[in-house]
Amino acid sequence: MRFIIRPPLVAALCAALLGPAAAEPDKALLDKAEAMKGPTLSLLKTLVDQDSGSTDEAGLSAVAAVVADELKELGAKVEAHRAAAPGKAENLVATVEGTGKARILLMAHMDTVFREGDAAKRPFRIENGRLYGPGVVDDKGGIALGISALKILNEIGFKDFASLTLLLNSSEEIGSPGSRALIEETAKAHDVALNLEPGRPADGLVTFRKGSGRAYVTVKGKSAHAGVAPESGRNAAAELAHQVLQLGGLGDKDKGTSFNFTVLKAGTASNIIPEDAEAIADVRVRTADEFDRVEKDLKEKSQEKAVPDSTVRVRLERNFPPMPKNDRTDALAEKAQAIYGELGRKLTLEGSGGAADSSIAAGAGVPAIDGLGIVGGEIHTPNEYGEEASVAPRLYLLTRLIMETAKAK
Repeated sequence: MRFIIRPPLVAALCAALLGPAAAEPDKALLDKAEAMKGPTLSLLKTLVDQDSGSTDEAGLSAVAAVVADELKELGAKVEAHRAAAPGKAENLVATVEGTGKARILLMAHMDTVFREGDAAKRPFRIENGRLYGPGVVDDKGGIALGISALKILNEIGFKDFASLTLLLNSSEEIGSPGSRALIEETAKAHDVALNLEPGRPADGLVTFRKGSGRAYVTVKGKSAHAGVAPESGRNAAAELAHQVLQLGGLGDKDKGTSFNFTVLKAGTASNIIPEDAEAIADVRVRTADEFDRVEKDLKEKSQEKAVPDSTVRVRLERNFPPMPKNDRTDALAEKAQAIYGELGRKLTLEGSGGAADSSIAAGAGVPAIDGLGIVGGEIHTPNEYGEEASVAPRLYLLTRLIMETAKAK
């Protein structure tokens, strides 16, 4: 018996095996993204070469001034919001009004983890296809990319949104203490939040993040001479060691909960039984109810003491809420993957144990994804880098994602 497979059948078989072919890219938009690469890098250099640590008010103000000028040239309404201590610099909220229905929020942050003088020591440079400098991708690359996307939309006259807002935080690296209320309020006024944190090294987006918190354990004992009468004391360091060992098991690997002691303090001199001791643990959770469980277990377990007559106090401080994976974030991520596929690129989807401002937006009930900035790695180190080749593709991705999100409303 002889089988004849006709061309239409071959095409059908290929489609079944390989899936539908990716759509062709928007050639005009891709040309715009590629042409905007040079200006994006120029703006990035200006931003990177200005120190802007989280408590560097003068440096952050200088970055904000550069950014505000760029946004005002685009016709955006730019508002400055003074942050509360310890981040004292202003946050910026820039809004472009459109003619459509969607309210889209872009987020990035102006502060870095680096110290004053680092920009002079390690100014922006391009070497072997990589971009270097303090905060080059975390998150000055995100700022530059966001502004460039707005420029492209302005050039092509795209206004099919009700509002397009860029929120720039001045204290993200220290937990957004003075910006949280502003982020929550602004997020609630939008339909979606797109965070311009660095793209993952595998060319990925972040679709869920763990919530973060800190657990504090303080022990009060009784001091005594360590050589003459140690038995008359109550060793706070010994009790703290006991607590660290037993409370260190509060994590739950299956639920993605981690509980890690990272700071321990005790004693003032080697010949004195310590009266006071303290430990701080980093806590990460995937779901908000795990914060409740950890807090309950922390209080109950800490009552099991090893040193009689010592006093143990504990508390859990919740910082960033979890950014959970859900149907709405999945839909955003799938849209982004389809757009990237137009360029013949695969966009990976990842989760992260690190917290970010997208978690605050998600906690306010707004669908959010992040990692939409320039692809890079070794963040928070002197070797932080961005991939130069990712600038134009990521700019295309962000611009198209804004357009498609606006049209879908």
